Amino acid sequence: MEIRRLTSLEDAEKYRSLRLEALQNSPESFASSFEEEKDLTIHNIKDRLQSNDSFTYGAFEDRELVGIITLYKEKVYKLSHRAHIGAMYVSPANRSLGIGKVLMDEAITKAKEIEGLEQVYLAVVSTNEPAKKLYSSLGFEVFGTEKRGLRLENNRYYDVDFMILYLYV
Repeated sequence: MEIRRLTSLEDAEKYRSLRLEALQNSPESFASSFEEEKDLTIHNIKDRLQSNDSFTYGAFEDRELVGIITLYKEKVYKLSHRAHIGAMYVSPANRSLGIGKVLMDEAITKAKEIEGLEQVYLAVVSTNEPAKKLYSSLGFEVFGTEKRGLRLENNRYYDVDFMILYLYV
């Protein structure tokens, strides 16, 4: 398995395909929807991947992108000690192989390299026990739950847990 930052046009094409799969297969796991992202151009995605404020990593098996994660830095000065992890997804055929942990480790390592960064946040659907177990094993703690925080188009609601990792305690 290879883990690396995604930046190229080829990366953007692979990312788009896996991201749309994620939004279709697990709509309850993301704030964005398939309908909102399906028309993004490859160049829009490439620009996002090359941003100085976010870092998207991919897990590759035999040159196939099978997992993704993004670390977003806060831009506002008063929040500049914080970052967020989002867009975490591993394709169903590649789950339970440790890929999610490796991607999380990569994002956390990058967070520790960013000067002034002290804490990392993420949000996870309250019923997603495998993800919560992984995040907890890496030191993340739940600090709040938003009831009915996510609404799907069919008016199905999900509670969302907010988790934090203090990089230096």
